[in-house]
Amino acid sequence: MAIILRLDRMMADRKISLNELAEKVGIANVNLSNIKTGKVSAIRFSTLNAICDVLDCQPGDILEFKRDEKIT
Repeated sequence: MAIILRLDRMMADRKISLNELAEKVGIANVNLSNIKTGKVSAIRFSTLNAICDVLDCQPGDILEFKRDEKIT
């Protein structure tokens, strides 16, 4: 996948637990855990907005684009 989620890194930088972030964002722990581990194929903008608000960061701090390497 070309999009890499860096939520775990941002949470560590902010010293916030999964449970605390899930509560402040207003989503279930299991859903936030899936986002954190990259087991999702989509994320709602409203969820991304809430995460960025709580963590005081930009979407680019959480999402990273990595071009797929082409074999020639």
